[in-house]
Parts: sequence; C-alpha cells; structure tokens
Amino acid sequence: MTREEIIAAVEQMNVLELAELVKAIEEKFGVSAAMPVGVAAAAPAAAAAEVEEKSEFDVILTSAGEKKIQVLKVIREITGLGLKEAKDLVDNAPKPVKEGIKKEEAEEIKKKIEAEGGAVQVK
Repeated sequence: MTREEIIAAVEQMNVLELAELVKAIEEKFGVSAAMPVGVAAAAPAAAAAEVEEKSEFDVILTSAGEKKIQVLKVIREITGLGLKEAKDLVDNAPKPVKEGIKKEEAEEIKKKIEAEGGAVQVK
C-alpha cells in the first residue's frame, strides 16, 4: 500500500475511527501522539510574546474612494506632504501613509481617512 493510498483511506474515516486508529498505532509501536507538555506550554507563550512585541504599525491607503479631494486634504494634513506628493500617494494607492507609528496614532489616522471615504489598512 502506498502513502497516497493510506492517506486516502484515512480521509474516508470518521472521527471515532481515527481515534481508534491512533490508539491502535500507539499500542502497536509504543509511541504517543500527544504533544509533550513542555512544548505545548511553550508554544502559546511564544505566540503571546510575538503579539506583545508588535509596537510599530504602518497605515496603508488602499483606496481614495469617491471623495478623492477630501482624502487628499487629510493625507496632506497627516503627512505634511506637498500637493503633488500627496496627489501621487492618493492616485497610486495602495501606498503607505505613515510607517512605524504607535497603534493609537495609526487608529486615529485610519479614522480620519475613513471619515472622508478613503479605505485604509493598518499593519
């Protein structure tokens, strides 16, 4: 029997049959399918650390929407860009508006742009 045939057979099993198969394999070969406790505890802690470390965010203008001129004014206010530079940013969306800023500032910028009809993504 090939590996593909085994996988196809496993795909056809229901949850109860799979549980019985795992138990039979554990008994036959003297192994355990359970994750070691040390690894299980470390994984959520590592994931939480990654989330906590995120302190800088980028605000990306994805679309100027229907009110392009109003969005352009907000972009100029936020960035301090000249008219031509701000227009280029709006016309060539998706483009970053501000990068490496705190979450609060990113959310404030997002609110301002969305209030004028623009679409923004915070990364």
